[in-house]
Amino acid sequence: MSVTRRRFSQGLVAAPFVVTTPHAFAQTDRRPTLTVAVAQLPKVLEPALELNNVGTRVTYSVFDTVIRRDFKGSPDGGGSALLPHLATSWKRESSQSLLVSFRDDVMFHDGAKMTAEDVAYTFRNGRLWGEKAAIPGGRAFFGTLSEVEAVDRNTVRFKTRIPDVLLEQRLASWCSWIVSKRHYEQVGIEGFGKNPIGTGPFRFSRARANEFMEFEAHDAYWMGRPNARRVTFREVPELSTRIAGLVSGEFDLITNVPPDQLTVLQGYKDVDARSVVLANSHLLTFDARSPQTNDRRIRQALGLAIDRKKLVDSLWLGKAAIPASHNYPEFGDMFLPGRALSFDPTKAKALLKDAGYKGEPITYRTMPNYYTAALDAAQIIVEMWKAVGINAQLQVVESFAQMQSAGQQVGNTSNSTRFPDPLGALWISWGPNSEFQRSKAFDPGDAAAFNTLGKALESETDPAKRKALFASMLDAWEDACPATILYQPFESYGVKKKISWKPYSFFFMDLRPDNLSFA
Repeated sequence: MSVTRRRFSQGLVAAPFVVTTPHAFAQTDRRPTLTVAVAQLPKVLEPALELNNVGTRVTYSVFDTVIRRDFKGSPDGGGSALLPHLATSWKRESSQSLLVSFRDDVMFHDGAKMTAEDVAYTFRNGRLWGEKAAIPGGRAFFGTLSEVEAVDRNTVRFKTRIPDVLLEQRLASWCSWIVSKRHYEQVGIEGFGKNPIGTGPFRFSRARANEFMEFEAHDAYWMGRPNARRVTFREVPELSTRIAGLVSGEFDLITNVPPDQLTVLQGYKDVDARSVVLANSHLLTFDARSPQTNDRRIRQALGLAIDRKKLVDSLWLGKAAIPASHNYPEFGDMFLPGRALSFDPTKAKALLKDAGYKGEPITYRTMPNYYTAALDAAQIIVEMWKAVGINAQLQVVESFAQMQSAGQQVGNTSNSTRFPDPLGALWISWGPNSEFQRSKAFDPGDAAAFNTLGKALESETDPAKRKALFASMLDAWEDACPATILYQPFESYGVKKKISWKPYSFFFMDLRPDNLSFA
């Protein structure tokens, strides 16, 4: 966790309630409420600071992006087509300039009208990009920008320092949520994280740290009046408690349901199980700073000794997907055929022998509730490693800070594709603006070659050259082996049947009027 996020988290605990004024007619509003039980709540609501499953699940309906990715355009909830959203249209002026026109009927939660000044402020130098970016993670998404200017009240020009064929995809992606310039300047980044103002269908009302976050309907929403008058996210770490609450009617929707509980949910006539294979992979990370894992041959052996099919069959009923490395079909023409994640215990043993590994303990840390099935997977993997002679010691911790503290060699994380291109997956997750390189867990020598290829890919416009650069990048990443992919999880939700709602291939919980209604 960054220093900034840690400071926000401490502030929210110190001031457990932040309250905004509810609608005067709330007592007579007959629309239903929605209560969602989640394993964990975000610490802050600055959308670009919580770029994870916990944060984006909540913030996706508080803010709007410039362009909208049409997830519902594909039956699997992973559509990639781009649609107008806050932007009504856009056109390329050159390979380094994009002119975007915006709606003139978009209202912020405080009643102010959104203008091009708010958009330019959201993407200004110093927030998401630039050497002094307040949100360092934003540089992975918008580090190609060189200037963002409001041309008039409803038009913004985006300029990039290099040709960027993916700028439109970036503007539909994770860091593209528009914030209120007036409110942000008034309360600052820390205050905004506690009491945000966006343009989405639900506005922040109040929260108690580690218990709940409550949001009221934004009835002036430009896509139409929301179909729920209030949405409450409740933190319920225990799966059994989430399921019991769904069955009893305390909760309307629950998250992080493992496959072995789907038959339990299906036994109730008023409960539905809705599932999707995520555009997200669970990974194990290997700390290249540690003497136990600073030899790439040991890291490669750790990956080769994992039988991913056995993990998928035993933990996910065969429903999770095993990707072809950091290489996904949604990349379209950029997908590299013929690649796969290997299970080769014999080669793993040979690499360990060549590296001079003599059974030194390797510490594997995981959290029990953050990732579905993470603890079960860890217990199985430790046994797989023992079979090739790896002395792995499992430690269960409660936070990422504990997991990444001194003494860890192996941890778990996840990488999402963000947008359908290698620059949205491999590069954002592992490039120079990623946490892995900032923490030096990715060996600097290995990262240098990888970064050279990635920077070339960022500015390349020729499709064939882009694909060749991606292949070289993936070769470099696999050889360095700072991590290994396990699988793409089969994410399941428990939902009351009266609720019409579709999950997406990200953790985004879309509660807009076109994706949430009640029978």
